[in-house]
Amino acid sequence: MVLLATSSFAAADDGSIAKARMVVLTDIEADPDDTQSLVRLLLYANSIDIEAIVATTSVHQKNRVAPESIRRVIDAYGKVQPNLLKHEPGFPTADALHKLVTKGLPLYGMNGVGDGMDSPGSDRIIELLDRDDERPLWISVWGGPNTLAQSLHKLRKTRSAEDVKRLVKKLRVYTISDQDDSGIWLRNEFPDLQYIVSPGRYERSTWGAINQVVEGIDNTTISNTWLATHIQQGHGPLGAEYPDVAWGVEGDTPAFLGLVPNGLNVSERPDFGGWGGRYELGQPSDDEIQVGREVQGGVPILAETRPIWGNASDTYRPRLFHDQKRAEKPSDETFTGNRVTLWRWRDDFQNDFAARMDWCTASYEEANHPPVPALAHAETLDVKSGEQFRLDAWGTTDPDGDSLSYTWMYYPEAGSTPVDLDIGQSPENVYQVTRTAPKVDQPETLHFILKVTDRGAPRLTRYKRVIVRVRP
Repeated sequence: MVLLATSSFAAADDGSIAKARMVVLTDIEADPDDTQSLVRLLLYANSIDIEAIVATTSVHQKNRVAPESIRRVIDAYGKVQPNLLKHEPGFPTADALHKLVTKGLPLYGMNGVGDGMDSPGSDRIIELLDRDDERPLWISVWGGPNTLAQSLHKLRKTRSAEDVKRLVKKLRVYTISDQDDSGIWLRNEFPDLQYIVSPGRYERSTWGAINQVVEGIDNTTISNTWLATHIQQGHGPLGAEYPDVAWGVEGDTPAFLGLVPNGLNVSERPDFGGWGGRYELGQPSDDEIQVGREVQGGVPILAETRPIWGNASDTYRPRLFHDQKRAEKPSDETFTGNRVTLWRWRDDFQNDFAARMDWCTASYEEANHPPVPALAHAETLDVKSGEQFRLDAWGTTDPDGDSLSYTWMYYPEAGSTPVDLDIGQSPENVYQVTRTAPKVDQPETLHFILKVTDRGAPRLTRYKRVIVRVRP
């Protein structure tokens, strides 16, 4: 992949934005994992502005859309929504969510794009783009994106070129690979459309890390036993709607995980890394994505003609608990690859899911709630080359009064250059650490992630990201 140095996602200086707006395109009933992802998503309905849930087709379900299956899950959510409000405010009613459900045409891919191919779903996307709201509109694509393709086809036919460009600029797409032939059409026809995708076959995808069994780490939180205990059974009607795994657990969930406000995710900067993985802007080569082959199900793999947000790679050493002396140390084993960018956070977001599922039935006192990290300094620090600086999480609290563990992680891939940082024997698992900036010949940025984990059950984690700007 040819990488580009700058991000074209619009953002504030620190990349932060308000609560994300999102439309879901789901080929629900093609595979149980869409229903699994929908159950999880509704538990974050107070943290993400869900503005439409559209039943669509895909290569795995070419001539059917199933909005009734979306409604069934929402009905189950409605039975637990009053209890969810005991834990956090802002969970919408089931009636409000039902009003967001709509559908695309029961046609596959580009067969459903063109004059006279409008649907309630494609019209809803246009309506949302026309709203007086400066926030980006995320399209979380769990199946095929042809409903979005029809929206843009209609806009190009009925609006001025300037208006189309303005509206396309508001869109952000995160798609779970190419599940029909309209994805490459969208990228070719609308070169300014911001698009996160792992083109090619599923085995090279970043999203596949959510259910990958990784040799050398603990994979308990994606096991069927864990799901049965913490999600499916004993958690009320919403948990009971979570189906057994057929192919892989929750393959679509990464398409919205990066929008959860957790202190780590910066949705407007896919290159910063977060729960949905890390992506870099560049144009993958034909060999890299195996042009000429087919994605699972038969979608042709065609050449990418412009930069997209595609796979990035992290190098990571998991941190392990030690019963003697320092409580936490890095593993002896190092992992590198694009899937590492996602599974490195997997236990954190699985435990978060389990805690929210507990909220469906438990009182506030019986459940766990995430800690609230704080910093004793700004989130951006300016230091000189070779200068010492301090990272300080003083003021961090936990709403349940739980004991807290701290970890300061250096995240080289998220910065401007993956420079080595010699920290010597200084511990990383204390709330306050001192580091020394590398010697640089030009301005560089370093990313440090404060990870705060409580000792409730399940253990919950929140983060703070500190960006250190080093000048010569």
